Amino acid sequence: MTPQEKFLEGYDKYADAIFRHCLFRIFSRERAEELAQEVFTRTWAVMCRGEHILNFRAYLYRVANHLVIDEVRKKRPSLTVDELLEKGIEPSTDEHKRLPDLLEGRRILERLEQLPEDDREVLLLRYVDGLGPKEIADLLHCEPNTVSVRIHRAVKRLRDLYV
Repeated sequence: MTPQEKFLEGYDKYADAIFRHCLFRIFSRERAEELAQEVFTRTWAVMCRGEHILNFRAYLYRVANHLVIDEVRKKRPSLTVDELLEKGIEPSTDEHKRLPDLLEGRRILERLEQLPEDDREVLLLRYVDGLGPKEIADLLHCEPNTVSVRIHRAVKRLRDLYV
């Protein structure tokens, strides 16, 4: 498979997930789109230089993580959960059926915002982005067992906040 084919396949497979990852970390749709685009631009530049990427998915998340960290350092997110819900959720014709799900999602987002950044990061990588402990470990440069313990503890903290 040529580098171009590998890149295009990776883009098709992971573009939406990378965007969601950025969105859940910075809470700005426009900025998340820009960051996701930057992830793939940088990845393409690396591939054009002839560098080999062993785990394409983990590499994309690593680049996204670095970009998100840089973004957060520049400016803390200013959107509230209400503003996020206003911008990200389209009205439905069956709004009364979706209301319990929307309220539950809102409660979870509010609790996630209360967690430390490290806890929020592993929970989003695991349950929103669907990465396994091994992939998260590769991304965070630690052992898979450490990641599993961090996920377990983060879930417990989230559960404690939720009650």
